[in-house]
Amino acid sequence: MGKPTGFKEFPRVDRGYKGVEERIHHFKEFVIPLGEEQLKKQGARCMDCGIPFCHQGCPVNNLIPDWNDLVYEGDWKEALDVLHSTNNLPEITGRICPAPCQESCTLNIDDVPVSIKSIECAIIDKGFENGWITPQIAESKTGKKVAVVGSGPAGMSAAQQLARVGHEVVLFEKEDRIGGLMRFGIPDFKLEKDIIDRRMEQMAAEGVEFKTNMNIGVDIPAKQLVDEFDAVLLTGGSEKPRDLPAEGRDLKGVYYAMDYLKANTKWVQGVHDESHVISAKDKHVVVIGGGDTGSDCIGTSIRLGAQSVTQLEIMPRPPEKENKALVWPEWPNKMRTSSSQEEGCERLFSTATKAFVDDGNGNIKAIKCVNVEWDQGEDGRWNMQEVVGSEFELPADIITLAMGFVHPEHTGMLDELDLELDQAGNVKSDTEGDKAYFTSSEKVFAAGDMRRGQSLVVWAIREGRQCAHTVDKYLMGHTDLPR
Repeated sequence: MGKPTGFKEFPRVDRGYKGVEERIHHFKEFVIPLGEEQLKKQGARCMDCGIPFCHQGCPVNNLIPDWNDLVYEGDWKEALDVLHSTNNLPEITGRICPAPCQESCTLNIDDVPVSIKSIECAIIDKGFENGWITPQIAESKTGKKVAVVGSGPAGMSAAQQLARVGHEVVLFEKEDRIGGLMRFGIPDFKLEKDIIDRRMEQMAAEGVEFKTNMNIGVDIPAKQLVDEFDAVLLTGGSEKPRDLPAEGRDLKGVYYAMDYLKANTKWVQGVHDESHVISAKDKHVVVIGGGDTGSDCIGTSIRLGAQSVTQLEIMPRPPEKENKALVWPEWPNKMRTSSSQEEGCERLFSTATKAFVDDGNGNIKAIKCVNVEWDQGEDGRWNMQEVVGSEFELPADIITLAMGFVHPEHTGMLDELDLELDQAGNVKSDTEGDKAYFTSSEKVFAAGDMRRGQSLVVWAIREGRQCAHTVDKYLMGHTDLPR
């Protein structure tokens, strides 16, 4: 290591945020990056721990100690090459990944992990600023054609890898613009979309062809792709939302979270005008679900001028701090507060929804809730029961259902291809062995949320890269692409 004692000499410092009163009036990113000298010190904090548990925490197997050391030494360009060797989209993970690597950091035993995510983001941003990121164009073409369906992180990663070894790659997207849920599902205040655009420019120069407004299985038959291409990769998302079948579910004003987010992010990005916005101005908003998607609904509602925002979580309030001896280096269950939740949101735990209340004209006006208790049975399972007499009501003009996704949409492409599904309703495919990422249909492969179910962006990138390795080997009989 460049500074074996750095973790003793330099305190942990991480990126900050612009003030709440400033940032809630716009949809721009508001993270305040660290300066170069501060980043070098943070890189120096990466200790010579013997076993880099951060590797275990990182699904794409980033060589974290290596580029931490290079940043400390001031060799940013080499750090960029090391970062890109495992990750096609570090500008995305450096912004929206929850950073399980930091939870696995040896220094996290004392709650002062290396600021890995901030260093990663700084490396890639410096690379773009200095023009170090250029197209990696294949020296020769293979003559093989590959269709990639779904332009999220799995699709973009797979498409770029395959284009770089000389395949003719066409990336299909059903929306107006490339990026999948990174484009329209994640608000611009977390990820400005020119970040995606600049990576697309590199991919286009490398030979990737982008086709938008192409819903495979609807606009064109899925079997047409199988006939026209040598391989077809399915890298779409897990987009079937989990519903809440309570009384009044069909009232106007009750939305799936992703429908709410898409309507508003498309307006922010100029895809459609204000008439398509689901406005929260001066309204009481209730978000059902405590995850990242729910948090995005909170930040969006606040920026649209909501009168109040309440988030309901059916699970108990987690502990403020985990027991390191029991959970480290695994991802811990502990109280986390997102930047959106900091901006003005009441959070209610152990709360279930009983019914949605009609205003008499088919619109939502309130939500009926009840407190719940959880206890663990002899079989180890947790059971929930309502607390008698704890019912209460909240005013609600807009309700977003942010309870996750159950599996990819089956109607259209998957039904037409008649692919074998797993018990959860995802496309069935293994990740190891000679048939890794193969589906039950010849020439068709699956990766990312399409295969594994709702997950993190970093897992999608990993699977996209690994699937590209498999497809290249399938087409050519061998491959030099990393797995």
